[in-house]
Amino acid sequence: MPRGTRTIDQMTLQMALAGYEIERNKIEDKIREIRAELKGKSAPAAAGNVEKAPARRKMSAAARKRIAAAQKKRWAEYHKRAAEGKG
Repeated sequence: MPRGTRTIDQMTLQMALAGYEIERNKIEDKIREIRAELKGKSAPAAAGNVEKAPARRKMSAAARKRIAAAQKKRWAEYHKRAAEGKG
């Protein structure tokens, strides 16, 4: 056997290759997501185990109005207290 050369186990090489392929797939998925965002489109579904984000709950118009009114009331109170503190 010549000096400086090593015999590398075939199983080790196969495992390394599998690990690098998994990493490459992850990187390619991220690249697709970024490209889709740049185009203003949603990212295509990637192959494999991809967890979807939970569906967003939809709020009724009446609920949005109640929340907006409550927030305006809080801000009015805040500004009232701020004015009293300065004056």
